[in-house]
Amino acid sequence: MDVTDAAATLVDARRSHELQRWQDACEAFARADGGAPLGIEDLEAWAESAHILGRGPEACRLLERAYRTRADAGEVGDAIRCAFWLHEALTMRGEFGHAGGWLARAARLARAGPGCAEEGYLLLPEAERQLAQDADAAFGTAARALELAVRCGDRDLAVAATHIQGLVRIRQERVEEGLALLDEAMLAVTAGETSPRVTGWVYCSVIAACGELQELRRAREWTTALDAWMAGRPQFVGGYSGICLIHRSELMRLLGQWQKAALQARTACERLTQGFAEMLAGAAFYQLGEVDRLRGDWPAAEQAYRRAGRYGCDAQPGLALLRLAQQLPEPAVSGVRRALAEAATRPARAKLLPAYAEIMLAAGEPDAAAEAVTELAAVAQAYDRPAMRARTEYARAAVRLTGGDSAAALTAARSAWRLWRELDVPYEAARSRVLVGLACRGLGDEDSAAGEFEAALRGFAELGAEPDRARTEVLARARPGDEVGARADERPAGLTAREREVLRLVAAGDTNQAVARELVLSEKTVARHLSNIFRKLGVGSRTAAAAYAFEHGLTRPPPGRQAGTGARVRRTTHVAGTGLHGSADAGPGPDP
Repeated sequence: MDVTDAAATLVDARRSHELQRWQDACEAFARADGGAPLGIEDLEAWAESAHILGRGPEACRLLERAYRTRADAGEVGDAIRCAFWLHEALTMRGEFGHAGGWLARAARLARAGPGCAEEGYLLLPEAERQLAQDADAAFGTAARALELAVRCGDRDLAVAATHIQGLVRIRQERVEEGLALLDEAMLAVTAGETSPRVTGWVYCSVIAACGELQELRRAREWTTALDAWMAGRPQFVGGYSGICLIHRSELMRLLGQWQKAALQARTACERLTQGFAEMLAGAAFYQLGEVDRLRGDWPAAEQAYRRAGRYGCDAQPGLALLRLAQQLPEPAVSGVRRALAEAATRPARAKLLPAYAEIMLAAGEPDAAAEAVTELAAVAQAYDRPAMRARTEYARAAVRLTGGDSAAALTAARSAWRLWRELDVPYEAARSRVLVGLACRGLGDEDSAAGEFEAALRGFAELGAEPDRARTEVLARARPGDEVGARADERPAGLTAREREVLRLVAAGDTNQAVARELVLSEKTVARHLSNIFRKLGVGSRTAAAAYAFEHGLTRPPPGRQAGTGARVRRTTHVAGTGLHGSADAGPGPDP
């Protein structure tokens, strides 16, 4: 390349970078650098373009060159800024050791040189690390960074520090104050006051925080604003955009735009498995699995959840709910229990507790489900988010229905439906109408129940929620008073399906411990079931209960236990989104 061509190529590269056409900029800078090494400002512009596009190795190589050039020239502040972005790029690639090393090198350089505003950038990772351990310290560290930013007029640093302060306040359960700080940061981002890298970083962080809080209105508002920003930058197609797509996919799924949600998730999977932010690719696969599960494509959901786990993303509660839909309650229980035990924050637990309550009801543990509702209600009260309240009311309605309190269930289910309708979340609204219908049926109002089921069926059909639609059709055709999977005349003395299972095992001579092990229940739950059985049968001993079982033909092996084998092949009927289950025998089996 002659001198004239090299100069023209460099002009094109700078122009492309200025217009935020990052792919064109990277190609032009690479051609120009092949002729003669680039100057430091051009090198940094190339590094920024590569970073935004998710070209991790390329960005890191360029940032290292830029750092050394700045440090050798004694330009301490600019060298620190290069080290900060190198730390961020390495962190997104999962190279935490190298990332920490570069941060330590920059800190040593800062101590040896004159004070500068860029030292505030070194405080940002420190504040993020402190966030999980000491929120007060994290807020103070972010405040020091903000002070440096204001004093030196660094808008990127100011916005980044402000958004971290918002995250800290939310962690401290000072939710409104935290959201106000996040709003302030996002206002600057959407107004174009920040560089593209800070824009992508803060946007993804704020939307993630909204997702954890279940703050749907803000998530929708800021996503709409950033969509407009991204529309003007068609070459924003790399790593940062992949992270953004994860959050957009989750939001679209909630809003009922499942086809778009799946497309966003697939695109995120493609972009994030190319090396930049690969550790976040699991979250993209998880979102894809959620859409597939709701549509009823269970093999595809299984594959997506497995790939999510391969990239380090916990696939719960989606995988547990898939197992429940597949009529496999045991792995559903163990999966959601394990995830809940690991959840470190109250908002994280709040995202698991609704599924936990539903699965515990299916497993015949209403006490555990009720405890989950109590905890969920406490979190919803502390954070005061409409979606949290809606999930609480839905779970409360399901527990009340299981306990036979249709009036209380109706109040809670209607509250959940109103909240979901106001938030424009159609799938959850349709699920809530199923509970309203069941509660109306329990109160003897079959006409109203039919209307609710019909409305829910329309909602499921419009969404393509085939499993929920099919199960709701079964409910709509059921006779008043029917138990799912068993007619009223098949329930001697009013025993529920679970109580019949317990009675059969007791009649076979099993101890409470053995019954608990067989049915995957706690011994406390088995004792409660026995108490209910004694009360309904009007007996006072296990012997008398066993005699009743023999007299009424209830002594064949319980669902799934074939005579002489002990193998379990239990089949569970999951009522559409209600957390209510009925059981049916996989086969009658011979009487003993």
